Amino acid sequence: MRLPPVRFLPSSAAPAVVDANARIARLARTGNMEGARAAFEAMPLRTTASCNALLAGYFRNNLPDAALRVFHRMPSRDLASYNALISGLSLRRHTLPDAAAALATIPYPPSVVSFTSLLRGYVRHGLLADAIQLFRQMPERNHISYTVLLGGFLDAGRVDKARALFDEMPDKDVVAWTAMLSGYCQAGRIAEARVLFDEMPKKNVVSWTAMVSGYAQNGQVNLARKLFEVMPERNEVSWTAMLFGYIQAGRVGDAEELFNAMPEHPLPACNAMIVGFGQRGMVDAAKSVFDRMHERDDGTWSAIIKAYEQNEFLMEALSTFREMLHDGIRPNYPSVVSILTVCAALAVLDYGREVHAAMLRCSFDKDVFAVSALITMYIKCGNLDKAKKVFSMFEPKDVVMWNSMITGYAQHGLGEEALRIFDDMRLAGMVPDRITYIGALTACSYTGKVKEGRDIFNSMDTNSAIRPGAEHYSCMVDLLGRAGHLEEALDLIKTMPVEPDAVIWGALMGASRMHKNAEIAEVAAKKLLELEPGNAGPYVLLSHIYTSTGRWEDASEMRKFISSRHLNKSPGCSWIEYGKRVHLFTSGEVLAHPEHAIILKMLEKLDGLLMESGYSADGSFVLHDVDEEQKTHSLRYHSERQAVAYGLLKVPEGMPIRVMKNLRVCGDCHSAIKLIAKITSREIVLRDANRFHHFNDGFCSCRDYW
Repeated sequence: MRLPPVRFLPSSAAPAVVDANARIARLARTGNMEGARAAFEAMPLRTTASCNALLAGYFRNNLPDAALRVFHRMPSRDLASYNALISGLSLRRHTLPDAAAALATIPYPPSVVSFTSLLRGYVRHGLLADAIQLFRQMPERNHISYTVLLGGFLDAGRVDKARALFDEMPDKDVVAWTAMLSGYCQAGRIAEARVLFDEMPKKNVVSWTAMVSGYAQNGQVNLARKLFEVMPERNEVSWTAMLFGYIQAGRVGDAEELFNAMPEHPLPACNAMIVGFGQRGMVDAAKSVFDRMHERDDGTWSAIIKAYEQNEFLMEALSTFREMLHDGIRPNYPSVVSILTVCAALAVLDYGREVHAAMLRCSFDKDVFAVSALITMYIKCGNLDKAKKVFSMFEPKDVVMWNSMITGYAQHGLGEEALRIFDDMRLAGMVPDRITYIGALTACSYTGKVKEGRDIFNSMDTNSAIRPGAEHYSCMVDLLGRAGHLEEALDLIKTMPVEPDAVIWGALMGASRMHKNAEIAEVAAKKLLELEPGNAGPYVLLSHIYTSTGRWEDASEMRKFISSRHLNKSPGCSWIEYGKRVHLFTSGEVLAHPEHAIILKMLEKLDGLLMESGYSADGSFVLHDVDEEQKTHSLRYHSERQAVAYGLLKVPEGMPIRVMKNLRVCGDCHSAIKLIAKITSREIVLRDANRFHHFNDGFCSCRDYW
C-alpha cells in the first residue's frame, strides 16, 4: 500500500475527506476492514487523520501487523498517530514493552491520553505494579486515568487501596462512583456499598442497577426488590439483574412472575429463565421459553441442554445438541461438558465420538475439565483404550483426571491397572482426594488385595487430611467381604464412627451371597429393610442364598414375604446403540421393538444353544409365585437378554457388543450371558448400575461378584 504525501486540502475538499474518514472508522467498528481499506484507497486526497482511522481500525480488529505497516508508511504523523499506536500495542501483553517504547519516543510532548493508553494496557493484563509506577510518573492525570487505575485495584480485589485512590480523585464522575460501588458489592461489603450509593451526588440507571445487582448477588433479594421498585428508570439490564437474583436464590416462582412482567424479554433474561426452570425440574417450562425465543445464542442452547441433562431427559439432550450443531452454532464449554455427561450416562459411544470431534474443532481439548469429562465418557462407554490415550496425551493432569482413570479401571474390574495408576499419581506429586481413595479401595476389592487395601485405608488417617467417610467404609466392607472375612467386615460396621447406610449393608449382603453365609445375610437384610423398606433387592438375594444352601423352606417363606409386602424391583431396562440410534428394551416387553420378530427368533435360538451347554434357569431371581416353566419364560425376556440378542443380530463380528442396564444385572442373566459369549465367540460388555462386566469365553471380569 502506497501512502502519498499529505497535501494541504482546499476548503471545498475538506467535507468529502471528513466524510471518508468517518466511513473508514465506521467500517472498522463493524469489523469490515476490507471495506475500510477500499474506502481509504479510493480517496483522491488523504490526511493524517485518514491514516489514523485505518491504523486504529486494524488494531481494533486484531490485525496488528497490518496496523504497523500503515504506521511505518505514513508520510507524516501527529500525536493522535502515536496515541493510536500505543493503544493498539497495549491490547496484547507481549507487545506492551513496544507500547512503552513508543511512548518514550514520541517526538511531541505526550498527552494524558498517551499515558492513559499505556496505563490501560498494564491494568488490562494484570500488571498492577507497572500501572501504579506509570501512574505516579504521569505529569498530568485526569478522571479517566484515575478510573482506569481504580478498576485495576478492584479487579485485583484490593478494595481498600481502590477506596484510598477514589478519595484522592479531584474529580469523580458517575462512572468512578459506580465502579467503586460495584467493587464493594463484589467483595461482599454490601453495607459500605449502600453508604456510597446514598452519598452519590448523581445517579444513573447503571448506578441503580449496580446496587440492585449487589444486593441480589449477596443473597439480599428482598432488599434488591425494594430498591428495584423505587428505581426512577429501568432498562433491560436492571430487569435481568433482578431476575438473576431470584434464580440465584432458588426463587424460580418469583423469577417467573418478574419475567412475565418484563416489557421485553432480552436474550440474557430468557437464558436465565431456562437455567432456573431446569434447576427446579420444570423442563416443559424451560422448553416453552426456548421455543418462543426469536434469537438464540450459544448460552441459550447450553441452558436447554443442561436442563435436559439435569433432569435425565437424556435423549432430548442429545437431539438438541445435534440440532445446535446443524444450525451452525459453535458449542460452548458448558454445553460440551453437559453432553459428554449425557453420553457417559447412556454409554452412547458414537455420539461421544461426535462430541470429541466438536471439541477438537473448538479447541476445548485443551481444557482440563472438558478433557476430564471426555475421559469419563470413554470409560463409561467401555472404551478404556481411548480413555487412556486421551489421558496420556494431556498435560498437566489434575486430580479429577487421575480419579477418572483410577475409578474407571476399577469399575471395569481391572484393579491391578487401577492401583498402578494410583501409584503413578502419587509419584507425580498429586495429592489424593476422597474420590481417589474410593477408586483405589475399589480396585483392591476387585483384585482381592486385602493387605494393600488395609494399608491404603489406614494411610488416610496418617498421610492425608481426608478422614474416612461412609463410602470408604463401604469399600472396606466390600473388600473384606469379597475375601471371605465376613465377621471382620461385620465388626468394622459395628465399630465405624459414622452411621452405616444402605450402601454399606448392601456390600455386606452381596458378600454374604457370594460366600453363601445366610446368617450374616439375614442381619444385613434386616438393616436394609429398616433403611429401604420398599426395596426388594436384598430379599431376592437372600432367597437365592437360601436356595443355594438347600434351605428350600426358608426360600419359599422369603418369596411369600416378598409377595405379602408387595415388594417389587424397579422396572429393568437395557439399551444398545446401533445405527446412531439408541434401542431400548424393557423386561417382558419384547414386542415393543419394531424388529421384535427377529429378536424373538434369536432368543429362541440362544435358548437351544444354552440348553445344549448345560444351562439351567435360576428361578430364584423371579419375584412372582409362578411355576418353573413360567419363571424360565420370564427370565428369557429380561431386558439385558433382549439387548444382547439384538446386538448379536446387528453388531458386526469382531466388534464388542456393548449393552447398558439401569439396574444391577440379574444373576441368572449373568450366568446366561457368560455362556452366550462363549457359544458365539463374541465379546459382550455390559454396564449395569454398579460396574462393568466384560464377558469373554465363558468368563466375566467381575469374577462372578455381580
